[in-house]
Amino acid sequence: MFLTDTQLLSYQRCPRQTFLEVYGDRREQDPKSDFLLKLIQDSLAFDSSFLENQIYHKPDYPRGDWNAGAEATLALMRQGVATIYRGIVQMSSFSPQGEPLTLMAKPRLLIKEALPSEFGDWSYVPADLKLGKRPKLDYQLVAAFNAQILASVQGTWPDTAWLIFRKKAPFAVNLELRVPGMEAVLSELIEMLANKQEPEVFMSRQKCSLCTWYSSCHSLASSGQHLSLVPGVTPSRYSILKTLNLTALDSLAEVKPEVLAVYPQFPDVIADRVVLQAKSSLENRPFIGWELTIKKRELDSYPEPLPLYSYQLPNLTSAPVELYFDIEAQPENNLDYLHGVLVVDNRNNTQNFKVMLAENSTEEEAIWEQLLKLFWQYPIAPIYHFCEYETQTIKRLAGVYNTPAYKWQPLLKRAVDIHKLVRETATLPVESYALKHIARWLGFEWRDENANGAQSVCWYERWLKTGDRSVLEAIVRYNEDDCYATYSVKKWLENFLRQAVI
Repeated sequence: MFLTDTQLLSYQRCPRQTFLEVYGDRREQDPKSDFLLKLIQDSLAFDSSFLENQIYHKPDYPRGDWNAGAEATLALMRQGVATIYRGIVQMSSFSPQGEPLTLMAKPRLLIKEALPSEFGDWSYVPADLKLGKRPKLDYQLVAAFNAQILASVQGTWPDTAWLIFRKKAPFAVNLELRVPGMEAVLSELIEMLANKQEPEVFMSRQKCSLCTWYSSCHSLASSGQHLSLVPGVTPSRYSILKTLNLTALDSLAEVKPEVLAVYPQFPDVIADRVVLQAKSSLENRPFIGWELTIKKRELDSYPEPLPLYSYQLPNLTSAPVELYFDIEAQPENNLDYLHGVLVVDNRNNTQNFKVMLAENSTEEEAIWEQLLKLFWQYPIAPIYHFCEYETQTIKRLAGVYNTPAYKWQPLLKRAVDIHKLVRETATLPVESYALKHIARWLGFEWRDENANGAQSVCWYERWLKTGDRSVLEAIVRYNEDDCYATYSVKKWLENFLRQAVI
């Protein structure tokens, strides 16, 4: 068996992905997305920038011949070169079943230090270059894995292992603290692969979005109505549900919330929400959200019941003019390159999309001023958006460009987060409360089927490199669709609450 540091990292994030990389049918894999390819290119670019002014050696060996790579790396270590880039170190062992096992580490850098080893009065310490911003536990355990294999090769443990970030100071991994945890995870991984124990599918929108096995796993989860597709069912909550034998959608939909509420994984009204969500998914229909259900009970007890809709959500009533606002951005560069606003004039029954686009980073301030001017053309119009990014960006841009408070602070009072209102007032039969899931459940479709925020970032970078205006047109088209999708969700929610609650 052959096991690598890449597999150890993958296993900590998703055991099933690691299993499929070894035993899965490659024909079921999705092609790498543009955003995943971008991350790979960004990683290579970080390598290049870090090494630009450094002297280093890279082992020379035939592509894919890892044994030759390990020998070439070992030769450089014996020579005592200062820095080795993309070296390979290997350690031979045995699995619990007695089968030969080769552990392979590929730290980005091996850095010489003045600590005696079998090579002489020097040894090496592993270092990895990371695009992330913090030393996550999975990074640290992989660093401990690399350090252990390196110790077996050079005959002495390095005093630490380094994680080097783009915009943060290097982080020294505490090997004494992390090695035991690494060995426990490694033991689990070896057992899974040796015994071909296929892990249960569990869909996580954030973790699964870039995985090339997404379609395969999602198909399996959908066909079995897996509870990971129910919003609110996290891995820790699913573990409790399994102990209670509540792994079927119908059983979760019918259980009394009090059964779950005794567990700390279901605090406050989470049990009620999860059960209602399961019922919505099972029956494929929306329900009034749990918070409104409680409020309705309170109002119905009044001698003269108040209309819940007008009491709870005055911001959803139609205004003469409504603005629907969406931004395209490169968060890692703090650049907001497009502001899209759909102007819905209910007086004249018209809808006009306005776009403010920065063709390069120097134009960000100009489109910010254009956005403010547009907002103040309609001084009392509500500004609808989906999630918090838009209001956070108003605050950020106001600070960056020293915008007077009277120009931007009143905008925050006019802002209405449709995502927040949906979560507070409705329970929908969707896998996620992201805009695409909700709008597509309503029947809305984007003109570019695979367009999303990550793809928009890739398109914009392509525009900057190529000057291809068709790429800009694709970004504008996607943003316009996002604005219309937000409008569709708002109109549906307004009608649903009026009919369901009054």
